[in-house]
Amino acid sequence: MGRGRQKAKQTKVARELKYSIYEPNYKALEQELTSQQRHDAESGADGYGDWVDDEDDDQDE
Repeated sequence: MGRGRQKAKQTKVARELKYSIYEPNYKALEQELTSQQRHDAESGADGYGDWVDDEDDDQDE
């Protein structure tokens, strides 16, 4: 596809996004967020697991 057609297609998509009326699905978003929070709580993930280095603790003893 040539640059002219590609740019025209991008312009078309941008206009559709800019001028279309977007109705967010709040119920689906809520379900997704609550299921993610439940998954994190069950697995014990607190977001700091990558920062903890267990090897340093063993070397101090």
